[in-house]
Amino acid sequence: MKQSSLFIMMICIIAALGGLLFGFDMAVISGVLPLMQDQFALSPAQEGWLVSSALVGCIIGVAFSGSLSDRLGRKKLLVAAAILFFISALGCALLDTYAHIIWSRILAGVGVGIASNIVPLYLSEIAPAHKRGRFVTYYQLAVTVGILIAYLSNYGLLLSAENINLHNDTFSYLFGEEVWRGMFLVGALPALLFLIGLFFVPESPRWLIQNGKREQGIRILEKISSEEEAEQSIASISEQSESRQGSYKDLLAPSMRRPLLLGLLLPFFSQFCGINAIIYYGPTILTDAGISLSNSFQSQIIFGVANMLFTFIAIWKVDQLGRRPLYLIGTACAAISLLLTGVFFYLDNVPGILILIAVSFFLASFAFSIGPLKFVVASEIFPTHIRGRALGLSIMVMWVADAAVGQITAVMLGSIGTAFTFWFFAFFCVVAFMTVYRLLPETKGKSLEEIEKFWSNENSASK
Repeated sequence: MKQSSLFIMMICIIAALGGLLFGFDMAVISGVLPLMQDQFALSPAQEGWLVSSALVGCIIGVAFSGSLSDRLGRKKLLVAAAILFFISALGCALLDTYAHIIWSRILAGVGVGIASNIVPLYLSEIAPAHKRGRFVTYYQLAVTVGILIAYLSNYGLLLSAENINLHNDTFSYLFGEEVWRGMFLVGALPALLFLIGLFFVPESPRWLIQNGKREQGIRILEKISSEEEAEQSIASISEQSESRQGSYKDLLAPSMRRPLLLGLLLPFFSQFCGINAIIYYGPTILTDAGISLSNSFQSQIIFGVANMLFTFIAIWKVDQLGRRPLYLIGTACAAISLLLTGVFFYLDNVPGILILIAVSFFLASFAFSIGPLKFVVASEIFPTHIRGRALGLSIMVMWVADAAVGQITAVMLGSIGTAFTFWFFAFFCVVAFMTVYRLLPETKGKSLEEIEKFWSNENSASK
């Protein structure tokens, strides 16, 4: 049993590296943006495209990864994501022109799109039922670690660039003269580790059994769980399976209407609560508050630490307290903190420390609720035969919403002002609270097959 626990933890850590790269690639742009803006004299539209180009790639990655993972398996898609992460990090660091960097960012986005879809899906299928929420939340923790690494490396490279003697060599070019290239290059190391680690993880046993590879699936289940848990999983998977392939049409079945609505709305709210507006435009917002560029980078590190530390609350409580209570508490706190932040900007001349506290409170609220629970809930509410496609559609909504937020935030900051921008995001936190209160049942401790039966039974009872 101890050996199986160690093995599944190793699998979880390797898979979660996909989340770390997701967080890093999304957050690194916050440090790169002001430096590239100075060097290339970017227009507001070009700044927006630099931010949202990766999000276009995310949409592309999600669009094909769901159906491909249902056909080819989860592991092959993760390997493809790791390769894309590595190539894009090198491209952003070494290619010369703005246009080439945009193409590299799109490649990074495709990798992020695949990882954001397949990693939580893979973790939900390989984790024991009583630990599933915790294991999928490890993915969100890895995302926050990736964000923090991006902030730390951006700040560290910015400081060290001042002390590098500029010579006509590659090192000085990447880490001194054009330090933003070094910021991108840091991502190549975790991408390489992710790629190597994937050779040591198995395919999803549920996918194997679902696709007629029963013996392989059983061997993996016996390796990652106790004999009793393995037998229960095999029986329930076989009962629900019937070796059928799913299609998007299955999502329109009456029993799928409520999970589909939840699967679409939760990722939408996760973006329109304003999290990535702070990640992408953090230095810009803080500079507007009278905080210098160097100090705004330090402040973002504080944001990153808060985001990471409070994710541990979700890991600690998601399988004890449950998904629904955590989400309700988190959205209520997020709405309050965003309202307060808006008030501070509206009043003007408010000390920067109050703004930092308010934004940190929002990030903490997001980190233990809205952030991880969208992945936990979306990865467990759909049947196995359609889960890859359904989660792909769910994550697609997240990235489309993210791209929209990336574009409209700059516009809102320049037109309606920072205060009203934060109030705009607070409104969606309130709507998210009401939606979860009305629609989300508690799923903690239930196997994926039990959740599938719940939707079917509820539909039968309503007839």
